[in-house]
Amino acid sequence: MIKPGIHALLSLTTVAALSGCASNSINSVTIVGTTSNTPALTGKVLAGGSPIISASVQMSAAGTSGNGSAPTALLPAALTTDSTGSFSVPAGYTCPSSGSIVYFVSTGGHVGSGSTNSSTELMSSPGACSALTPTSTYVVNELTTVASAYAFAQFLSAGAQLGATSTNTSGITLAAGTLANLVNVKTGTGPGSAFPATGTSPINKLNALANALNACVASTGSGNSACSTLFASVTTGTPPANTLDAVLALVKSPATNVGAIYKLTTASNAYAPALSAAPSDWTLFITYTGGGMNEPSAVAIDSKGNVWVANYASTASYFTNTGSPVYPTGLTNSTLGNIYGGTVDANDVMWLANQPGGNNNGANSVSLYTPGGTPATGSPYTSGGLNFPISIAVDQTGVSWVVDYGNSHLTLLSNSGAALAGATGYDGVDSKGHGNFIFPVAVAVDTNRNGWVANQSSNTVTKVSADGSSYTSYACCDGASGVSVDANNNVWVANYFGDSIGLVSAAGAILSGSTGFTGGGVTHPQGIEADGAGTVWVANYRAAGVSEIAGVGSKAGAGAPLSPSNGFGVDANLLEAFALAIDASGNLWITNFGSNTLTEFIGMAAPVKTPLLGSTRIP
Repeated sequence: MIKPGIHALLSLTTVAALSGCASNSINSVTIVGTTSNTPALTGKVLAGGSPIISASVQMSAAGTSGNGSAPTALLPAALTTDSTGSFSVPAGYTCPSSGSIVYFVSTGGHVGSGSTNSSTELMSSPGACSALTPTSTYVVNELTTVASAYAFAQFLSAGAQLGATSTNTSGITLAAGTLANLVNVKTGTGPGSAFPATGTSPINKLNALANALNACVASTGSGNSACSTLFASVTTGTPPANTLDAVLALVKSPATNVGAIYKLTTASNAYAPALSAAPSDWTLFITYTGGGMNEPSAVAIDSKGNVWVANYASTASYFTNTGSPVYPTGLTNSTLGNIYGGTVDANDVMWLANQPGGNNNGANSVSLYTPGGTPATGSPYTSGGLNFPISIAVDQTGVSWVVDYGNSHLTLLSNSGAALAGATGYDGVDSKGHGNFIFPVAVAVDTNRNGWVANQSSNTVTKVSADGSSYTSYACCDGASGVSVDANNNVWVANYFGDSIGLVSAAGAILSGSTGFTGGGVTHPQGIEADGAGTVWVANYRAAGVSEIAGVGSKAGAGAPLSPSNGFGVDANLLEAFALAIDASGNLWITNFGSNTLTEFIGMAAPVKTPLLGSTRIP
């Protein structure tokens, strides 16, 4: 079987030739900064609707020395909540920068006349320091805590340590936006005030987990059974000691003790509506519609975290990082054909591969759209022998590599559309007269500017130099449909026919053997991407879940399945999952060809630098 829709064109193409600190250590971080004209704020710490009295509240700015690095405390001493759970932050605190992500952490305290519960640790974030306004009021409760752990999963470590690398301030900023999408941080309810009408909120799952925390937080004293049972259930390792760390442990291992944790969620009804049955796992996802999506295929992330989607039905869709369609009915014109392939260049311009069909006028061309929704100058491009173009990758020099399914060629185009590989592109024929490209369908580029072409009608992936002077094919595959190059130049291949994953090392060794890596829910894999840690994520065209595969150097061993036997997020009901992209926050974005939807899995992957130029880059 080949890519969806290619079934229909097969006969045509054949004819045509086809740092670990204790939880309270956050209060002792040295205060430094440059932004001090900051407003007064108020807030409340609540357990459900009940105030948490005598809780200790600190406001901090996220660290910049690494993911989960030490933050900067913004107050000289922690505040204490009153009998209504309220606290007041005086004006004039100093943020390290206007873009610093600010967050609250509340520890301890008690509900009603009960004794102090030292297991309580709650969190919320109002976003960037520059976004704070006079007399702003914020709620910190179990729901904001759950949402914070998911949204900031890749930037949060035990002990309420929130930080990002200095080169990925955009990633943690986007994560704060995701938090505000999940919950309203001013009311402590969900979803967020700007949650798109075209999205389906995961509020039932968020509320369920908030109820599990509430059973612990509202209990009397530390060491109570509600807390100890929660902490023991979220991990198979050393149990956490507080509620925030407990949720973070669950986010990191979402398939752990699913039934037992669900039972805990029924111990309280403080947050409703909640789940009425145990989920497949505790992954958190949002499904989006709209934006003109119609048989969505390729997906790509731009430098701002916005999401481009190519559609087979001759449309381009563009979404914000929180899922709002920028163009409600999508972008379309007479140059767009049937589109499977698309990517984003360094200027955030979307490149779309037009096959015959659709509007027809753009057949066998590449169309470009700017983020402003207008076709780029000179678009569509028709040079280089384009013939049923099906996949595009842009390398680190700005050259676009286009796979031509119709004539089994590879076309290289400059940013202005000039052919860089001759009038008809590279034919894949090596010095011995052997043809290496056999109905190619996908391409990725490594750091040495070698292209890696997935040949769906053979058992190979082909390495080709940028000048076309050399070709090497590796028999790693079975119906190769997708290809990704990780940050260390290891090449990963989605084997559609083999229900497996192929791996060619940076040194050219076939590490996946003759049958490929199996398990973890890999079923007719289509889309594949490596994240910033080298872990590989797979969109399965014939399965409802997304698969996670251990990368090279992993303790589990390269190719080991890290997801359950049916994959993660089966309850997301992925339908003909086609492509997958990862943003700078670690969110996974998956197109569903069969349901005209876009699914975002929150905080699952190690962040990557976007747009994807060449191999995976670490931000």
